[in-house]
Amino acid sequence: MNGKVLQASQEEVPVRGKIEVSPTAIASIVNEAVQTCYGVVGTVPKNFASGIAEMLSSERKRGVEVHVRDGKITIDLYVVVEYGTRIAAVAQSVKHVVRYQVEKALEMPVEAVNVHVQALRISNED
Repeated sequence: MNGKVLQASQEEVPVRGKIEVSPTAIASIVNEAVQTCYGVVGTVPKNFASGIAEMLSSERKRGVEVHVRDGKITIDLYVVVEYGTRIAAVAQSVKHVVRYQVEKALEMPVEAVNVHVQALRISNED
């Protein structure tokens, strides 16, 4: 090889289409990621009115809002946290897990993950 470096051809490949992922599909990924987080009981609707509509639907993505703008994803989560856990630590964990899972699955940047703790669940200790 006499010290020569081989370089790969850097031809530009024409774009022949695009891939779009719906916010609903992204919400499914988010929902699965949230369910694995320690201290999270579940997701809940943002407000009562949307909660009734969501209870009547078969969607599992209640409490997850996804917005895609300029190729960046913003996620709002409305969660219930187990009483007795460190709320800030649980929220930080949720943010990191959700960001990692979405970016891993979609190879798109997540601009923000906003975690809104809507309630605490107090377990019955009878």
